[in-house]
Order: sequence, then C-alpha cells, then structure tokens
Amino acid sequence: MTNSVIESGRESRPALHDESVDVGTVVGELLDHLHGGLDGASADTYDDMFADDILWGTPKGRVLKGFAPLNAIHRQMVPAKVAPESRFEAAQAIAPAPGVVVAQVGRHAIDGGFSEMAMYVLVERAGRWWVAGAQNTPIVDTLPTR
Repeated sequence: MTNSVIESGRESRPALHDESVDVGTVVGELLDHLHGGLDGASADTYDDMFADDILWGTPKGRVLKGFAPLNAIHRQMVPAKVAPESRFEAAQAIAPAPGVVVAQVGRHAIDGGFSEMAMYVLVERAGRWWVAGAQNTPIVDTLPTR
C-alpha cells in the first residue's frame, strides 16, 4: 500500500491508492458487464455486479437504493435502448482501502444521444467484486444558467 504523504500548504495529506490492487482488472470486469448488457439488451448482464444494497444516482439527480428496484427499472430501460449505442471507457481508478476500488467510467454515445460519466464504488467480498454505489452525471459542454 502506498503510504506517501503529500505536503499541501500547511496540511499533510495521505495518498490512499493501494498499488497492490489490480484496478485495471476490476474495472475491466465492470466495463465488460456494462458494455455486454447494453449490446445484448440484457439488464441482468448490465446489473450482474451490483450488490443487493447498491446506492444508485441517476443522471437526473434521483437516488435509489437496492438491486431489486434498480434491476426492475433497468429491465424496462435496457431493452428499450434508452441509452444509445455506446462505448464504455475507464477514465481513472484508485484503490483507497483494502477491497475497495473507486472508478470513474465514461459512457460515450457512438452516434449521438447523451453521454455520461459515472463514479462507481466497488467492494470485494469472498473473492468477487460488487458495485456498492454509482453516480451518473451527463457529459455536457455548458452548465445550465440560473
């Protein structure tokens, strides 16, 4: 684990990333599920890594807790192709604690439609990685005005 401390003004801040965790493999597995679920129009594939008590934030700022209600929504949205054909790509990821990975993942629409950036929190339990929480944010060039 990296235990370096970065001097920032008057404060010392730890660098939390644990370099012994292969975040690329963990995030790659997540990307495979997300991409495979959208390409195959399967909410169950898309949601396969989601924990039973997942916390979810939508691009419209709504929040939801629990696999069952989220999967029910995804079972309607994924086959209806609400999200356009997309490319998923990891933007960055860290492992701030043993068995925890935080990743920022972009979903980029291929032929128009909306794109979004999501932050995923993954937790390892008994050798398997689970998404504990996610927050989706639309990718836009400008913010709304008042």
